[in-house]
Amino acid sequence: MIDRGTHPTIIGSQTVHLPLVELTESITVALMITVDLGVRFMDVACRDLADEVRALAPDVIVSVATMGIPIGLGVSRELHLDDYVILQKQPKYHLRDSMREPVESITTQGEQQLILDERREPLLRGRRVVLVDDVISTGASTMAALRLLDRAGAEVVGIGAFLTESDEWRETLGDRASLVRALGHIPLFES
Repeated sequence: MIDRGTHPTIIGSQTVHLPLVELTESITVALMITVDLGVRFMDVACRDLADEVRALAPDVIVSVATMGIPIGLGVSRELHLDDYVILQKQPKYHLRDSMREPVESITTQGEQQLILDERREPLLRGRRVVLVDDVISTGASTMAALRLLDRAGAEVVGIGAFLTESDEWRETLGDRASLVRALGHIPLFES
């Protein structure tokens, strides 16, 4: 990956300068690493995203490890919800009998598995769920998460993201694209 400068990006009520990183010979992205943006940024962005999804009246917030963990926690806190669920990507011994869904991400090499801890499934069954994440790009990770949530019996009422990237995610999500509430949008760049 080659550093190509930065791209000013509006995320809710904030503007950040995201590094432009070449992923392939033809694709460069404005790379957002949530854990590198600081506590103040995350507090404000999570408050902004919570405001976007508040009217959906979720019972549970779900997010995806790793970059989505602070988002899931922060949005849950802003909505005064005690329950949140993190879909894992790293196989752990205690997750061996849990539901899995294959996923490929634009920023990760190779196929991974999203894993829903079987002990967390009862928190989702029949409950209003909002899925939150950092960036929705191709929609592949979001769609894999939605398949897991559907199998767990969750009623997904919304999808929240700090950013959407390009427009490929709309086709991938199909009718569910209308559930997306994002704080900003970034293009894919040609390398």
